[in-house]
This record gives sequence, structure tokens and C-alpha cells, in this order.
Amino acid sequence: MANPESYYRADLARIHHLGFGFHAEACAPGILALLEPVRGGLVVELGCGSGLLTRHLVDAGHAVIATDASPSMLDLAREHAVGAQEIRQLVLPDDPIPEADAIVSVGHSLNYLPTADAIDRALISAARSLRPRGVFAIDLCDLTYVEAQHVPDVKTWIEDDWSLITRRSAPTQDTFVREMTMFTRNDDGTWRRDDERHDNVLIDTSHVPPLLAEHGVDATVGSAFGSEKLPDGLHTIIGTRRREGPSG
Repeated sequence: MANPESYYRADLARIHHLGFGFHAEACAPGILALLEPVRGGLVVELGCGSGLLTRHLVDAGHAVIATDASPSMLDLAREHAVGAQEIRQLVLPDDPIPEADAIVSVGHSLNYLPTADAIDRALISAARSLRPRGVFAIDLCDLTYVEAQHVPDVKTWIEDDWSLITRRSAPTQDTFVREMTMFTRNDDGTWRRDDERHDNVLIDTSHVPPLLAEHGVDATVGSAFGSEKLPDGLHTIIGTRRREGPSG
């Protein structure tokens, strides 16, 4: 992916943790239900962020290796998700994914990779890291995401000690951009500003199950992990590693 320092630096990581935990909270019950067959095994979380889902996994008794590319997010995760087996930096698609009984991810973390080929490589790496009967459960932004979300648009959030302005655009059919300006109150009452641009690659999620099947994982595309309502255009990929090895 891009330089890990370019996404979710300290101020935006904190803002995301404080103001945008609803997605992980909504997805947690469904993911925990999917993980019941591998209870007692090792769960690897990709794109753990500040540990919002990680905390639910740990509280449910799972052994968890929580990973993210952002150092600032990992700092928050170490504070918030106490009890994880390990919290470490992992930059896809090149860093190896630990062998696991489950791979989970929410927040479309793989869409942050720079190309569709890089996303494919990360998916293959995840499939290969799963043990037999292992569970695969992630979400990804589909090509339909931009139209479904009525992009372009501008959104603003204002809280007592932080504010966020997000301008969303779609330069091409398969790219989605968030340009974010954030203001954070300093201890002395003054304010500081930071700006980040997040580029996401959108994919045709219907191509993911055949790709995973080549590497031993039978998966389907869906609209939820459980009973939650995901944003339109954000799809789940849920599957299980076959007993035998990959066919390709």
C-alpha cells in the first residue's frame, strides 16, 4: 500500500476511534457468530484500526493477532484491546499473514491497497494462511459503492475537541477518494490542523469467490455478517477453507 504513515496519522486515528466505531460495533455480533466453529483457535484481524473489533474478539475468548499498517492506529489498539495475543504492523500485500484458524477484517481495509492486483495478492495470501476449516470474513467496497453512496459529496462532523470535513469523489469508475481536513483542540485551547487523502480501489466483488476457490477457500458475497445493515455498496466475503489444500 502507500506509505503507512500517510493514512490515519495520530489526529485522524483518534477521531476515527472516538467518532466512527459504529461499523465495528454493528459487525461484531455477526462475526462472532461466524467464528463459533473455530472457538479456541487463532484469529488474525487485518486492518484492526484502534482495536474496536479486536476488543470484541478478545472479550469473546479468542486468541487474536491484530494487525494494521498505521502506527498511530496500532498505538490506540494497544491501549484499547488489552488481552490480544499480539498487536503488530502488517503492510499488505507483501508482509506475510500468520497462519490462522480465522481471518477477519471490517472497514474495507483491502480497498486501501494501490491496485486491484494488490488486492488479489492480499486475498490469495489470506486464503493460503487459513488452516483447514478456517473461517474467512471480510468486507470490501464494490464497484457499485460510488453510485450507492451518492458520491461526490461533502460531510462535516463537529465535536467539542475535534472537527472533521470530508470531501468524497470518484475520479474514475474504480477509484474512490476521501480528502479529509481535521481540526483538533490542543491542551492550551488552541487548534491544530491536519489533512489526509485516502485513495481506495473499488473492485467487482463477484470475482472474489472464484479467486479464493483457486486457493482452497469456498466463499460467497453477501450484504452483512449477521443481522446488521451495511452501507450500500459495501459487501461481505464469507467463506471456509476446505479440508484439502488449494487447487491452484
